[in-house]
Amino acid sequence: MFTLNCKGRLLALDKPVVMGIINSTPDSFYSGSRQQTIDGALKQAALMLEEGAAILDIGGQSTRPGGEQLGAAAELQRVAPVIEAIAKAFPQAYISIDTYYAEVAQGAIEAGACMVNDISGGSFDAGMLQTIAALKVPYVCMHLEGTPQTMHQKADYPSLMQYLLDHFIQRIAACRDAGITDVIIDPGFGFSKTTAQNFQLVKELGLLKMLQCPLLLGVSRKSTIYRTLGITPEESLNGTTVLNTMGLLNGANILRVHDVKEAVQAIQLVTQ
Repeated sequence: MFTLNCKGRLLALDKPVVMGIINSTPDSFYSGSRQQTIDGALKQAALMLEEGAAILDIGGQSTRPGGEQLGAAAELQRVAPVIEAIAKAFPQAYISIDTYYAEVAQGAIEAGACMVNDISGGSFDAGMLQTIAALKVPYVCMHLEGTPQTMHQKADYPSLMQYLLDHFIQRIAACRDAGITDVIIDPGFGFSKTTAQNFQLVKELGLLKMLQCPLLLGVSRKSTIYRTLGITPEESLNGTTVLNTMGLLNGANILRVHDVKEAVQAIQLVTQ
């Protein structure tokens, strides 16, 4: 069993938990996740917590290809008031900040977050790992090659799962060397991977358990689902649940989702 020390509060992962997505952005790929007002974010947070979310993941900019890229100051200006409001209204909530800037991570933790979710695994900001270590919070280390703008050109791996294992062995070592205690692995479904590789990742997710870190899976309403089925992101809930269930059966500890209730139900059924 894994436990995460979130600023002195322990989050036990004795069974899988759900991380609900709240985006303070105008351009995230799924319109249902966009909350551009504090009131909207509070209502979304209340619903997700009521439905069983253990963690709320707050993001200030889209990481989809072609999404608006903000600087750290502008991103922090977006997310800090939202985090402060949610932390005040729901002090029991575990709040994560979705950012690759050390400055935003620092400001978000000061505002009330207790976890950092970094799509770059520390590769975009040289100060990130040292900042996380100083903050003493859990760190989600994701796999990404290139940038959100170039990642789809960098999906050529002789062996995807062997590459991911080697990559994370190196990144976990860097995190430990920096002084980070709680490292969560996110293999980066939809990032720097083809559709076939994304399906392989879910089917072979269990291979990453040898890294002895919690595994986060984020498949929610992504293009691999809706393009394969010939539908839209808005129609992709059923497909999301199918892949979440596959991920749970292969060892996922955290499901990062737009739709909390359905993910919680999947966990309830799989863990019976």
